[in-house]
Amino acid sequence: MRLSSFPFFAASALAVLIATSATAACADDLKVFAAGAIAPVVRSVAADFEQRSGIRVTVENATGGAMEKRIRSGAAFDVAVVPDAVLNSLGKDAYLDAASARGIARVGIAVAVRQGAPAPAIATVAQFRKTLLDAPSVAVIDPRAGGSSGIYLEQLFEKLGIAAQMHAKEVLVPGGLVAEKLVDGSAALALHQQSEILQVKGAHLVGPLPAAIQNYTVYAGAVSSHASSSATARAFLTMFADTRARRAMQEHGLSPEAD
Repeated sequence: MRLSSFPFFAASALAVLIATSATAACADDLKVFAAGAIAPVVRSVAADFEQRSGIRVTVENATGGAMEKRIRSGAAFDVAVVPDAVLNSLGKDAYLDAASARGIARVGIAVAVRQGAPAPAIATVAQFRKTLLDAPSVAVIDPRAGGSSGIYLEQLFEKLGIAAQMHAKEVLVPGGLVAEKLVDGSAALALHQQSEILQVKGAHLVGPLPAAIQNYTVYAGAVSSHASSSATARAFLTMFADTRARRAMQEHGLSPEAD
């Protein structure tokens, strides 16, 4: 199904859900696992879904790697919105209903400095590399925590031939908003997904990585194989194609992803 047909489908699915919400087929509560950068959008959709359906939605957020570990350890949930590589792995091992999976949004990695600090040159790969080498400290998600940007950046530093220099100055963040390290003075530069930088008051978004080395994380959603109500969970997923959800993606620095 193409994304352009989703809004009608979303409204129809929600209408059916509301009409049958008094039956045992629908859940009273919905638990959603959201990874990293897409969490603000998931919370926005959850609020809209609650208002329109009367079903309470709980959103829990962590890195994609942390969410995968929780799911594999048996944590109860109804919907997962995670990087597509994580979703595919979980679907292959039957933790998720692969038939319910759909692409939602994508986001690239960006550079930030503290508000008021000079913006470094990052338009070309050479400029970006020099900026990294010149910075006294650089905050990134700890790749061991399973954050997609941290995993990619570790590989990128190797590719650029500056891994040793970067390891000596990295401020590794186990999870959460990397750009907060700019505000508290722990780092002079931050590299994180654009949508997460935009959440930090006091951080200035300089711009995305040069196109030649940019990496996009695609977020996708799917219903748990053990959802309390697959009908409710599926109705929730359709909401990401709604105009309000797509607007929230754009406001938070993500691009809607065609399914």
